[in-house]
Amino acid sequence: MSASWTQKRDRFGGLGVYTVIYLAFIYGPVLVLPIFSFNDSIYVAFPLKGFTFQWYEDMINNPGMLAALMNSLKVGGTVAVLSTILGTLAAKAVTRYRMPGRGPVVGFIMLPLVIPEIIMGIALLVMASTGGIPLSLLTIGVGHMLLCVPFAMVIMISRLEGFDKSLEEAGLDLGETPWCVFWRVTFPLVLPGLVASLMLTFTISFDEFILAFFLAGTDVTLPVFIWSQLRFPQKLPGVLALGATILTVTFIMITFAEWFRQRGDQLRKVS
Repeated sequence: MSASWTQKRDRFGGLGVYTVIYLAFIYGPVLVLPIFSFNDSIYVAFPLKGFTFQWYEDMINNPGMLAALMNSLKVGGTVAVLSTILGTLAAKAVTRYRMPGRGPVVGFIMLPLVIPEIIMGIALLVMASTGGIPLSLLTIGVGHMLLCVPFAMVIMISRLEGFDKSLEEAGLDLGETPWCVFWRVTFPLVLPGLVASLMLTFTISFDEFILAFFLAGTDVTLPVFIWSQLRFPQKLPGVLALGATILTVTFIMITFAEWFRQRGDQLRKVS
């Protein structure tokens, strides 16, 4: 037993070192944003000149930045709701019914996950130009939905695959309508997956840049606005403050969504 425990410890130690190196490589540069957002200088360089909240005040008092933020919130909220609805319907069709050609259909829906976003952006821009569709927040939302629906579908498939169909059948046998069965039986059981899908798709839409860059008109989203500000050195500290804020909020939302999803899976296993 001692030798087995030693082997497991050694393997975990190597895996732990790799994990730390990997996370440092991925998130190390991102963690620099909060540091320089408090630096009392417009230049991103060490050593730090001092500690200040001035850049956060400039961020709050920037009307263009606030307008772009509202645009991102509108697009992200709408995309999250519609993507979750469509992803839930698709997931229920895949898990509940026998569909001819199920594999190709699911693969076709998941295709936006593997197509480079720049290719999707160019293709959607060409379609909008050919069809005479003006670029606006609507075109951005459509592009984001193509990207977010597969994520919502994956989450809801994992939630519905272990769902006991007999619970719905029992509700129907007791005289309830399919709509009442959905709200009283199905909805409470899949709620953790719905919340996780809403939060994840909102975060993806809120942070997405490439599609928004190609499909934006006069009303830009926050990532596009941030990119436009990087050309002016004096505006960089405000962008760093905004980036640090978005990083913190996004991390909290993703963590909560994953915790909520795992908690729902545990409750489903217990029940």
